[in-house]
Amino acid sequence: MSGVLRWDRVWGGVRASAVTLGIGLYAIIAVPAMAYTAVTCVVGIGFVLVPPQLWLLGRIADAERRRLGGSLELRFEPQTGRPFRWLPALVVDPAVWRELRWAVIMLFGGTLLGALGIALSVLPLLCFAAMWLWWLFPTDDPIRIIANVPITGWMSAFTAGVVQLVITVAAAVVCGPWVAHAGLWLSWAGLRASRRGRMAQQVAELRRTRSGAIDAHAADLRRIERDLHDGTQAHLVALALRLGLALRVLQRDPASVAPLLEQARDGAEAAMADLRTVLRTTYPPILSDYGLDGALSAAAARCTVPTRVRVEIIENPPAAVEAAVYFVVTEALTNIARHSGATAALVEIRAIRESVTIEIRDNGRGGVDESGGTGVSGMRRRLEALDGVLTVDSPAGGPTILRAECPCA
Repeated sequence: MSGVLRWDRVWGGVRASAVTLGIGLYAIIAVPAMAYTAVTCVVGIGFVLVPPQLWLLGRIADAERRRLGGSLELRFEPQTGRPFRWLPALVVDPAVWRELRWAVIMLFGGTLLGALGIALSVLPLLCFAAMWLWWLFPTDDPIRIIANVPITGWMSAFTAGVVQLVITVAAAVVCGPWVAHAGLWLSWAGLRASRRGRMAQQVAELRRTRSGAIDAHAADLRRIERDLHDGTQAHLVALALRLGLALRVLQRDPASVAPLLEQARDGAEAAMADLRTVLRTTYPPILSDYGLDGALSAAAARCTVPTRVRVEIIENPPAAVEAAVYFVVTEALTNIARHSGATAALVEIRAIRESVTIEIRDNGRGGVDESGGTGVSGMRRRLEALDGVLTVDSPAGGPTILRAECPCA
């Protein structure tokens, strides 16, 4: 297993170095072009040329933020689509200046580290090729790979060539991932906000999540009030009317009271059932009775789409986190059953460090629109109230992948 992990780390480093080199090459072209168009603002044409370049830079920076978030497990400010803006709005945006700083850093450091990482991965291939293709080179100018050692015959190919191959493979395995990691951290250093900027982002994020939590709480209160008014209260009013009618009939015709009492008992049972339903939506009793695994298995069993559930949690998370996870899964399964047209779904819950991750997949038609009343906004508000995040990947034609993370600390 360690060997597999080592080679996965090597190939991951090669891919990361290739992306870092690609960003550096883009910066080599983009930075001088933006500097030139910025100068043309003096004559006015730059006000039209600069915004598209900064918009493209922002989209690439957003993709890099997502890559860094997956590779380094770092969280950046949420990017929910970048609208096109004209120059006055771009100049006063601190994120734009950070992205320009990042482009300049990647122009030099990104290109150097990316090229070094790719060179470390290519050298073993060159050494291997030199061992077998040395005869293609003239004898007066033999091939040389490292240490300026020439390969002039089969003997030197299987002595110096093998030594060179071993050295380059060792360098690629040991140094390649470190160079790739250095490129990732260099990119992060260019994109990260200052301490003051991070504090401002945190304050803005707290304000937004607090507003979402208040809205979610208000929506829950309105829903509970509506359910109590339309369900439980109606049954209790009917129960009181039947009991009052039974009291009046009792004095005239005691034999006819029994059907009225039977109806009153049915109304009381219906009111109790409605009340249990309302209480179940605040904190589902099934969580306290069977735990998160049993509750999610029961929710999957009720879903009309065949659903598999995998829960890899050793200790139960806090009650608020359990309730949020249960709400997200049940809401997602409801959407899958109603709107997706899927034939299979998978729910995976894992505990990673001090957070719970949720991944819900289905093979439906995709095309989930958060603004279309699909319940995604409610799930997002419920998670953000606990500092959680939610992402939805749902291209047209499917599949749909819903990922969420909720901290437990």
